[in-house]
Amino acid sequence: MPATLRARRDALNLTDGSLRIVVVADTHSRPHPQAHAQIAALSPQHILHGGDIGDLAVLDDLARVAPVSAVRGNIDARTPVLPDVLTLDIRDGAAALLTIVMTHIAVNGPKLRADAVRLARSEGASLVICGHSHVPFIGRDCGIAVFNPGSIGPRRFSLPIVFGVIDIRPGGVTLRHVDCETGATWTP
Repeated sequence: MPATLRARRDALNLTDGSLRIVVVADTHSRPHPQAHAQIAALSPQHILHGGDIGDLAVLDDLARVAPVSAVRGNIDARTPVLPDVLTLDIRDGAAALLTIVMTHIAVNGPKLRADAVRLARSEGASLVICGHSHVPFIGRDCGIAVFNPGSIGPRRFSLPIVFGVIDIRPGGVTLRHVDCETGATWTP
């Protein structure tokens, strides 16, 4: 990781044997009007924002639903509040279950960029979360899972307005997208 990037490492713990994380990105100061209600309806224990937040008040609004962790996107000003890279260690008591790396730009199409692969490997991460493209994506590259939640900000081209959900239990991890307008699971 270049020395110019600000990085932070945190941990999240399972509560009652599970952890639900909602993942959003690319709000560009204007989250969809139904985003707050759709996210709150899922009762997440944590929310991740993959960058291009815009007005930081977006994070305050999300924090009314659950604690929020975010990374800086390419439109976001440099501020001590936002790291460029966030590593999250997901734990069940003393047991390590999953390490996630979140950074705004990590893919070229469906492939991880070389710098994102190096970062994930250096952090021991098996999941990379990113934003930037506004394209919802769940895939795997170089042995690393990749999750782009899409965007809940202003519609770009004909892309859907969606966010991501990560459900973690000791037995596994599931990733999915949710349509911001209907609350239904979204599939391409």
